Amino acid sequence: MPLPSSLWVDEMGTYFVVHHGASDPSLRAAPQVAASIYYVLPKLAEHVAGFSEVSYRFFSVLAMAGALAAIAWIAARLIHPQAAWFAVFAAMASRGFNYQAADARPYALGTLVLSAAILLLIRWLDSGRLRDGLLFAVAASLLWWVHLIFWPFYLIFGVYAVFRIWHSETRTGWGQATLVCVLITAAVAPAAFRAISLLHQASAHVVVPRPHLVELILILKATALAITFAAAFLASRLFHWKRARPVSGSARVLILSWWLIAPFCLFAFSWISGSSVFVPRYLYLALPGVALTAAMLVALFIPANRWKPVALALGLGILISMGHWRTLWPMHQGSDWRGASAALRDWTAGENVPVVCPSPFIEAQPPVWRPDYPIQGFLYSNLTVYRTAGHVYPFPFVASPEAEAYARRLSMGTLAGAGRFAIYGGDRNVEFWRRWFASRRELSGWRNKRLGQFGDVEIVVFVKPESGR
Repeated sequence: MPLPSSLWVDEMGTYFVVHHGASDPSLRAAPQVAASIYYVLPKLAEHVAGFSEVSYRFFSVLAMAGALAAIAWIAARLIHPQAAWFAVFAAMASRGFNYQAADARPYALGTLVLSAAILLLIRWLDSGRLRDGLLFAVAASLLWWVHLIFWPFYLIFGVYAVFRIWHSETRTGWGQATLVCVLITAAVAPAAFRAISLLHQASAHVVVPRPHLVELILILKATALAITFAAAFLASRLFHWKRARPVSGSARVLILSWWLIAPFCLFAFSWISGSSVFVPRYLYLALPGVALTAAMLVALFIPANRWKPVALALGLGILISMGHWRTLWPMHQGSDWRGASAALRDWTAGENVPVVCPSPFIEAQPPVWRPDYPIQGFLYSNLTVYRTAGHVYPFPFVASPEAEAYARRLSMGTLAGAGRFAIYGGDRNVEFWRRWFASRRELSGWRNKRLGQFGDVEIVVFVKPESGR
């Protein structure tokens, strides 16, 4: 149901890459954005079905469906043959997991590729056949090409493979494992070098401060897992279930690695480098590990003939508690750029009204940003996707001495003489410039008001009293 809603900022970046290509000069400000094989999918969707929010997000729905199938297989293999549905519903209990299915960004594809790679890794180590090892190598090699931030998940493969070979739990030998490792290394080397080459400018793309321990605990879903454990324990006491057999040591290693490694790696990297990458969406791929950890905890108490009733109860609980029952078409993200642009077009009524437009991208700061920055560039992708009206004056993401000097010149000349103007962009940016322009002497007595409700997108219009607008 959220599929038809407006694209949000990063999804509008997807549109820009699809239409302008990865070599567009304006992408030099954010070179990591286009470094993904993901863009083939929305490009194909637009070629087949034309551009729409639904077509751009369609492949993410398919990817998450495939990921759920892989997670179900992994749960049945590692935890219990009847645990598949519980793991599926446990994954869907996470808003971050569901979010990917309606997002025109690389995360759903990454979740699918990682889940498929782990499934193939288990199959290879179970069979010992080189053919299965080569299939795993292909899947594993794709992961880093989906997103440059996915590097920590490669440690999961190594930890699990080494554990099983070291404890003689597989027919796969060290020689075959080394060959597969070399093939993966060669395949991901260009992506790895690309990621390393961008480290020197990582601070320019930071959108969150360095994380605290509380944020790590929240990302790990420790509270939810503790509640799951307690509920399973109490149910076993209430219904007198016999204690079940725990999962194998190698299964515990894989599941806990999937849950813990990436969050701890990005947490440590954020503190060591000083450039925080501890962004929840960068850790979406760890969420299946959380779901499997929950299933592993429940497996300590649930007998074989109770898995399906417990999974059904979990699924119904999720449907009831997480469904958007009061909204027929809920927004995927709280950003209605489409509705805001339409409202702005109506307000301008075809006139060349000045529109102050702060960029929604953090990279739009001096020296990259300048007063004559072309609005057809990546940093103003919102204007490319959802066309607006009036004469747009590009502003940076945050205020700066250069931006305020530009705003003073604009305020004393163009804006004061126009009779009316609008500020259009993200709510925080718009509110800053609203207060700034409202304090200007040459705009004293002008009325200003918000133009509608558009989530975290905002339009503020300034009108000179005698203009009657």
